[in-house]
Amino acid sequence: MLIRKVLIAIFGLSISAMLHAERPPNVILIITDDQGYGDMSAHGHPLLKTPNMDQLHGESLRLTDFHVDPTCSPTRAALLTGRYSTRTGVWHTINGRSMMRPQELTMAEIFKANGYATAMLGKWHLGSSYPCRPVDQGFDHSILHFDGCIGGGPDYWGNDYYDDHYMTKDGWKPFKGYCTDVWFEEAAKFTEANKDKPFFLYLATNAPHGPYIVDKKYSDPFLKADPEMPEKLAKFYGMIVNIDENLGKFRKHLEDIGVAENTILIYMTDNGTTAGWICLEPQYEYFNAGMRGWKSSAWEGGQRVPFFVHWPKGGLAGGKDIDGLSAHIDVLPTLVDICDLEKPQGPRLDGKSMAALLRGGDPKSFDERPIFAHVQRTYIPPKWEQSVTMLGPWRLMDGKALYNLESDPGQQSDVADRYPEVVKELRDHYEVWWKTIEPETKQTVHIGLGGAENPVTLYSHDWLMTGTITAAWHQNQIKRGDLKNGPWAIHVEKPGIYEIKLYRWAPYLDKAMEQKSARLSVGGFDQTIELKETATAASFRVQLPAGPTMLQSWLTRPDGGVSGAYYVTAELVK
Repeated sequence: MLIRKVLIAIFGLSISAMLHAERPPNVILIITDDQGYGDMSAHGHPLLKTPNMDQLHGESLRLTDFHVDPTCSPTRAALLTGRYSTRTGVWHTINGRSMMRPQELTMAEIFKANGYATAMLGKWHLGSSYPCRPVDQGFDHSILHFDGCIGGGPDYWGNDYYDDHYMTKDGWKPFKGYCTDVWFEEAAKFTEANKDKPFFLYLATNAPHGPYIVDKKYSDPFLKADPEMPEKLAKFYGMIVNIDENLGKFRKHLEDIGVAENTILIYMTDNGTTAGWICLEPQYEYFNAGMRGWKSSAWEGGQRVPFFVHWPKGGLAGGKDIDGLSAHIDVLPTLVDICDLEKPQGPRLDGKSMAALLRGGDPKSFDERPIFAHVQRTYIPPKWEQSVTMLGPWRLMDGKALYNLESDPGQQSDVADRYPEVVKELRDHYEVWWKTIEPETKQTVHIGLGGAENPVTLYSHDWLMTGTITAAWHQNQIKRGDLKNGPWAIHVEKPGIYEIKLYRWAPYLDKAMEQKSARLSVGGFDQTIELKETATAASFRVQLPAGPTMLQSWLTRPDGGVSGAYYVTAELVK
């Protein structure tokens, strides 16, 4: 990791030729959360009106067969690294499996090495502690919430979409306004401040992910248009309308500050729609562009998403559909190519540059390459389960059922018996891919102690939980006091004496634990202490050697119930 960071710094010093050449393009990558392919009027939605998305759609090159992972964290890891998410340590959204390895070379690190200002705004969801934070992964500037949704365990306590606290390089800071408005307002500030030099902005909205909270002026029109519509769905759509409104304002801002022509603007989403979940109870017919499935499924509706790219000065504009099977892993190598970036050495990429494809190349070469996606929300991912192997129009589900999207876009007819040779070909592709992926599933990302973040906070969101058991990942579970427990994987970077504190509540709340006793086990140390109910933390001093180990805690309540400490801080003090 250290060698790679040094190489990045060296590359950052070797850009004089670029600085004397024509100014490189800015890059803005906007990714929304849980907005499906059909969740905009440009793609035929009968109720949603998204004029600004539609305008961008009409002015952009549009990848019509673009795929991501079926859930949040995996898509983000693959997008930022150009590598299948499992390689990066990310295949779940919680349980210590949503933390991206620090050894990965991210898009931000590449842009930074080439002299770009880099910023991350919005939802991160790739690790809440060092060395997995945006600041550890190449972003100079960041304002964010850490995990899958506002209200999650690592989020600031009590955040509710309005006037919330977000994490900055200087710690938690309050911001006024609705969350999506804040992200775009801060994006405007960043682009204004950096308009005279190249910048890379990763703008990741948490909307329209739940909880479904939005001003009624955005959601009420849907309920008026259809009183039978579930209220959550109306709010989901209302959140998208708010994003659309912000997109329009932001694009005008880019015009006003004179950077729109030479800015590569990408708009995409992180997985299929959550409308399918919302409409399970009560059942309600929703629009999904004719695709089967929704978020968290390997069906087409769970992982095919919109992808628009707009760069007037670079000739990537004009409103045109581009066929050819493509995916999130292709975005990083594409940007390296079209921005003419020098790429520092790093792990081998899985993605393929789409530069030639975007400039009118033959899409057949992309259709001849297999793409893989899977839903692996467990401790160690099982082979084949909830997987899709894609090749041109073919989709092999779980290694068994075969669908041809040209004749069956809704994936209703399994034709595996009619095309055994296609099944074999796709299974063979998967077998080769799985052999390279499986060893990665045995690896675990470790939270660093005594490093760049001191003290470091550990969150129960990242407990390593076996099987399909979930950690206490949300503030509602912490409020209830769910009797759950699990260990954290840690790496002690510097040996020494650490003060480790166990908390029932977020440390900054300074709230009484109301626990009878506390136990800590880490690196051969195992001790239990009695507590006063008024204690806000249980403190231990531990001599720790350098290296990887596990840390686990136990809090025993007066009624005998036992859970882990939902928050732990560890500080190198000597």
